[in-house]
Amino acid sequence: MALAQTPYCSAVKAEDSRSRAKLAIVTEIIAPYRIPVFNALAKRKELDLHVIFLAETDPTWRQWRVYKEEIEFRYDVLPSWRRRFRKHHLLLNRGVVKALNRIRPDVLICGGYNYVASWQAVLWARSHRVPALLWSESTAHEQRSRHRLIEFLKILFLRLCQGFVVPGTASEEYLRALGIARDCIFRAPNAVDIDFFSTLAQDCHQQLELRALLDVPSRYFLYVGRLVKEKGLFDLLRAYARLDPCLRSKVGLVLSGHGQDQVALMEEASRIKPGAIRFVGFLHREDLPSLYALADAVVLPTHSDPWGLVVNEAMSCGRPVVVTSVAGCASDLVKDGWNGHVVSPANISQLSSSLARLAEDSELRRQMGIRGWEMIQAFSPDSWAYGIANALSAMRRRTHEPTA
Repeated sequence: MALAQTPYCSAVKAEDSRSRAKLAIVTEIIAPYRIPVFNALAKRKELDLHVIFLAETDPTWRQWRVYKEEIEFRYDVLPSWRRRFRKHHLLLNRGVVKALNRIRPDVLICGGYNYVASWQAVLWARSHRVPALLWSESTAHEQRSRHRLIEFLKILFLRLCQGFVVPGTASEEYLRALGIARDCIFRAPNAVDIDFFSTLAQDCHQQLELRALLDVPSRYFLYVGRLVKEKGLFDLLRAYARLDPCLRSKVGLVLSGHGQDQVALMEEASRIKPGAIRFVGFLHREDLPSLYALADAVVLPTHSDPWGLVVNEAMSCGRPVVVTSVAGCASDLVKDGWNGHVVSPANISQLSSSLARLAEDSELRRQMGIRGWEMIQAFSPDSWAYGIANALSAMRRRTHEPTA
């Protein structure tokens, strides 16, 4: 079992550690967008954080780098075995109970219920009378299996938890629809490192270098994410094709990412003329701010998405956004007509009209970008950490309340 301890954590005095609440978070991988929020949480003086990762990364699904040098919290990476079967995958771990016995947390947070290790963790919490919270991003709009066994297991897991952490409105409404009481749900808004994206987005030199390297058009709409049908990318291509030919000759379309439908998407894109459509491949975190900054707008035309952190990133870079109403972030991050547009999923006409309005009005794009940047300041790593700390405090109070 790999344990990493940073200078920040090792500097904590033993007596301070004993006076703070111990929090263990069980989550899947060391995703780059999670490191800043965990770092922010680790800096809160009232708690002692330890993260248990089920794997370092998932090479069958993502190409993310693992930025271990940025980690400022204690963590374990459990031994794992993973197999993927088309859209389904199995991840098995050893050592979760051993890790929890060593950490002895006062509160446990599980990031999901679809791993065996999550069940082991929540059952450990129940047997040790430790409050367990589910960190849930699910929404009613997600495309998911409705198999009876899966639904039964989901409800059973919910009943094993005493509290729930959600990123926003859509996830809270989903839990409420499943019968979860409002006072058991706590918000910790999904966040990215706003300063990182904002600062690099203003680096004109890096923008010029990236434009030359990727050969992107001088103006373009941008999509960042997996190149799969359920992200609404065929809708995006058809919406772009509906734009006036004169407009398409001025504004291109750039898609960054990889996925199983890339070949089919490229074939359809090749038939759209005029128009400059570029597939620039998967880009790592440090290259994305410049790509965002050069775009007229960032588009998330998804048919199903629990949140959509690319919207946080785009707004951090001062870009207007176009999202579908089923994206989990839509209710909280995008005010239609104010900092972007919210469209119905698979509504090609509506999507095309939104793209046209943005392409034709530079002042509208500028104003929307400014408003979006202002809105996203409330969705910072510190805001997420505050939400988690609030949930932790409430769970500990309830645990110590005298029974009637």
